[in-house]
Amino acid sequence: MAYKSKFAKADIDELFDGILTLKDREDCYRFFEDICTINEIHAIAQRLQVAKLLTEKKTYSEIETMTKASTATISRINKCLMYGADGYKLVLNNLGIKE
Repeated sequence: MAYKSKFAKADIDELFDGILTLKDREDCYRFFEDICTINEIHAIAQRLQVAKLLTEKKTYSEIETMTKASTATISRINKCLMYGADGYKLVLNNLGIKE
């Protein structure tokens, strides 16, 4: 069965369709440097690293030291991994990082 997001809207669909047109890392850098602040890009990258470390069974303390993420951020990402839409798991699996 197809996933139906509770946040789906036409403008978000168009954003994601645009992201799906990006061909390589250079395209991603170009687009995300224009659409996000550097702090937003760092925050998104940090969240993915936290998710990766949580799947590697690192402790909150280890993750906090390694990523400088707050325990609140780590906890939120952990909840997403346990009860969320499986987006982190999908990306990590696509990157070859298994639980």
